[in-house]
Amino acid sequence: MNATQQAALEIVARIAKRNSAELKPEHGLVADLNIDSPKALELMCDLEEKLGVEMDEDALSNIATVGDVLELAEGPGCTAKAA
Repeated sequence: MNATQQAALEIVARIAKRNSAELKPEHGLVADLNIDSPKALELMCDLEEKLGVEMDEDALSNIATVGDVLELAEGPGCTAKAA
């Protein structure tokens, strides 16, 4: 896991009120971590702020697991914010 993915994992853990070491890629954000819509919005905003990226809303709609968040943090669904 690279530094960006580790940072994303820490954000998920904080919002889910879990230890990041407990989280597995297959954990469902809703089913396993109880991340509801307001928490999902907080997750998106925190990821964008802390990672300095803008997230594609289409990509966000496909996030269901911790693994999806980690992939999105490094994938084409994120672009660097313009300075």
